Amino acid sequence: MISYFTDFALFAIFVIGLTATMGVLANGIGSGLFGGKTKNAFYEQSSKTQKGWNPVKRK
Repeated sequence: MISYFTDFALFAIFVIGLTATMGVLANGIGSGLFGGKTKNAFYEQSSKTQKGWNPVKRK
């Protein structure tokens, strides 16, 4: 019975991990191929927002 739960847990982790990985890859490929002019929209907006900010000084 313990081996059943072990197999179930490993299979669940595999399926969840595979699904997450496929989603990230599909998003990256899709935005790269079909992004057009808006490919870097979030990066550019973040750069505009942070323009003129002082850098964080770490000790």
